[in-house]
This record gives sequence, C-alpha cells and structure tokens, in this order.
Amino acid sequence: MKKEWFFDRFCGEQIVIYAEDGKIIEVGVENEKQGDVLGNIYKGKVANVVQGMQAAFVSCGMERNCYLPLDEGAAIFSSYDGSGNAASSELKAGDEILVQVVKTPRGNKGAKVSAELSFVGKNLIFLPRTDFLGISRKITDEKQREELLKEADKLRGEGEGFIVRTAAAKAAKRALKIESEYLKRVYRATLEAAKSAPVGAAVYREWDLPVKVMRDSLGDGEAKVYVGDGELYEKIARLARMRSDLGEKRIVRYTGERSMFCFYGLDEQIFKLTAPQIKLENGAHLVIDRTEAMTVFDVNTGKYTGDSDLESTVLKTNLLAAKEIARQVRIRNIGGIVAVDFIDMAEEEHRLAVTAALEEALSEDRAKTRVLPMSDLCVTLFTRKRMSGELSSFLLKPCNHCTRQGYVLSDIYMAMRIRTAILNCFADGYGAAIVELNRSLMNKILSERYFAGELTGAWKEKRVYFIPHSAFPEERFSIRGDNAQVLTLPDTAQILY
Repeated sequence: MKKEWFFDRFCGEQIVIYAEDGKIIEVGVENEKQGDVLGNIYKGKVANVVQGMQAAFVSCGMERNCYLPLDEGAAIFSSYDGSGNAASSELKAGDEILVQVVKTPRGNKGAKVSAELSFVGKNLIFLPRTDFLGISRKITDEKQREELLKEADKLRGEGEGFIVRTAAAKAAKRALKIESEYLKRVYRATLEAAKSAPVGAAVYREWDLPVKVMRDSLGDGEAKVYVGDGELYEKIARLARMRSDLGEKRIVRYTGERSMFCFYGLDEQIFKLTAPQIKLENGAHLVIDRTEAMTVFDVNTGKYTGDSDLESTVLKTNLLAAKEIARQVRIRNIGGIVAVDFIDMAEEEHRLAVTAALEEALSEDRAKTRVLPMSDLCVTLFTRKRMSGELSSFLLKPCNHCTRQGYVLSDIYMAMRIRTAILNCFADGYGAAIVELNRSLMNKILSERYFAGELTGAWKEKRVYFIPHSAFPEERFSIRGDNAQVLTLPDTAQILY
C-alpha cells in the first residue's frame, strides 16, 4: 500500500492530507492566524455554577462561555486502559481557574473544557493534576504493557499521572525520561505564565497543525511526505532531521507549476466532500445529512440491482456502505453521534455481519469510536470522539438565499479553487489570467489578501485581473488566459493588488 502525506499552506490556511494508494483518508485544515483552540489552556473566570447540571460556565475570552463538568475526574481519560482518580474542586462564581479545551466550539455551543490539564508528547501524555496511569489500547503485548506502565509509574510524582501513547512501544527508556522531564517543564512554564496573565488569555497553546501531525502520525518508516510551500518545507525538514524514525530523505519539496493537490489528483476528491451524496463502487450511494445533534447517513441501493436474490444484494450494499461510512467520518472529521439507516435486512446473521464490518473499518481511525448494536429497523448508532473542527465548517457556509437552511461553498474554499485555476492557467503558458467572479467574493479575496504570498512569489511576473459580476452566484466563476501585451477589459476590471 502506498502511503503519502501532503502538506501545504496558502490563503492563510495550513492543509494536511493523508492518502493511501491515491485515495484521501484524512484531511486537516487550520487557519494560520486563529489556529485550533483544542488543547489550549486558558486562564478563565467562573461566570456561574449550575448545580442542577453539575457544571460551571467559565469565561475564557471566547465568543461564548466554556462548559466545565464538575464531576469529570479521571473519567475524561477513559479512552485509555488504566486506573486512578481525581477530586473535583469546589468552584463558585468569580473564581479564577486554569482550564483546557477538550472539545471545540460548535454551532451555538461553547467549548467544553477540563480542569484536569494534560500535556501531549510523542510517547507520553503528562497529567500534572490527575492521579492516573494509563496506556494505549493499541499496545497489545501484555508483557510490554506491564513494562511500560512500570516505567511511567517511576516518572510521576505524587498526585501526577502519565498516559503511555502508542509510539512509546518503540521508544527507549531514556527517551521516555527525557520527554517526561520536558513535559513537566512546560507545565511549570504554564503556571508561571498564568501568574501575570489576564483572564481570558491563553497561557499554553498546542502546536500548529503540521507539527501535531508529525508528532502524532508520522514515523512509521513507510509514508512519503510532499510539501508544497517552501517555508513550510524548511520547517518540516528541520523537524525531520531531529527524528531517527522519520528522516529528511522522505520529505519531498513539490515545485511543480500546478497546484500540488491538483497534480496528485486530490482536488477533485476534496470537492466531492462538499456534496451530500456519496457514490459506492457498485452503483449504490449514501446520503449524508448534518443536524445540530447528530450526523445521519442513509444507505440506498440506487442503480445497483445485484445478480442474485434481494437479501444478498442488500447485504453487499450494506457491507460496502459500512466501510465507506467509516472512511467518510474520518475524512470529514465528523464527531459526536452518528446514525446510519442501513437498508432493511431480514436475517440476523446479516445484521451482525454489517455491524462487525463497521466496527472493523472504524478500528483504523485514530479517534475513539463506540458502535451500538443494530436495531430491528436496521438503524445503527455510533459515537466518534471529536478531534477538532469538522471539515464541513471549512468547505461550506450557510446559504443566505434559503433562510440559512442549506449550504454553499465557503469563501475560503472558493478562493482556493480560483487559486488552482489561476495556477493551471499560468502552467498552460499564459502570462495573464482574467477571472470573472461574484462581486462579494472578489471583495473578500482582496480584503483578506488571500493571494498575497503568490503575488510576491510565483506570480510576481504574471498579471491577474478580476472582473466582478453582481449577478453571479457565489459559487460561479470563469477564467481565461491571455498573452496579449494590451488587454481589452471592462472598466470594472481590477488588477490583483
């Protein structure tokens, strides 16, 4: 199996894609200015305590107050095998407290935070306030598990805890000790920063997206890494030189004229993620619907009629759907409750087989999942831990023309599609690119300076003109190339920057 990682940055976004045999498996996107709040630690102030909910609401400088469960204890680390406990503090309005984001804000809901802080390394997670010792369930050798837990126990002080991550299975004892000392220094620095920080300030920030991916996902010795941006390449190569399990030779700087994602056939796959319908290889399809409470998948046979009896046709479709649903929740980073309406199956054996196929496919996911038994109506519910923001929030935005009930392509994703089209235009030998597009979208691109990096770099000797149209839908644009020295353009045309 060919494993590949793709890193790039443009339009103010950092994008990471993982593909197997050319097929996208994971996508991560992070705004360079805003970053991802997941894992950040804030100096917060308790706004109010709701005893009936056993929760406090904490002001952390975000748009909405954060939600803090009061009875969390070590339960928040239950995704790992281990034991321990932690006592929750008695809180009252006005108290200042350090909290860490464990679930990002979503819709009308504020972020979920925890007072049980954690600091993540490659091999260990340090829990400075939680008496808990845990280990990844992906380490299955019992003798090795026992040895690693003993080593982690030696590294912790009174009231502290450690979680042994999957990567620790290949780490030396000295490496674990060095990392544990580093994580403890980070914690002490966080406490020191909190002394003088105002309420609402972030006193600790998680690494940015490329570094987190390198820490958590790279190092298997197999995957090749392609980087489309020069500055990002230098950063990743520098980090790779420090890793014996990674190696700089596996890092490739992409220098082609076309968009890297376009060159490797990833652009079209990303675009398909904006559609509510997903085709299966046998002609059947899935329909995906997002609600505030859950995400729903509906399985349909579509054009597939099978080649034998109805029950076998349905079984084959449901098995294919189970595998694809697991892939889709991973690509789209769908978290929370997921409901799947499989096609009705009469035989209990077939229902069990489909449930087993779904569980097996989800086992490849780094996020924790839990599958419930299929109901008599052939409806399956499963949960998936929310890792960060869903990909749909980057690709789509609410439509203003249907009372915001539907979705259209987002401004930033449209800017990325236009950027790809301009790169292709120049790669085809043209010196000027003329783009006709929606007026509001043009104003957004100009005001946010989405293409500032390209204009001072790859497009420095090129010309880009925008022609705005008030009647154009936001998702419509056209582009043409021209090599004439003097161009005939309407008065509304605007040269980019």
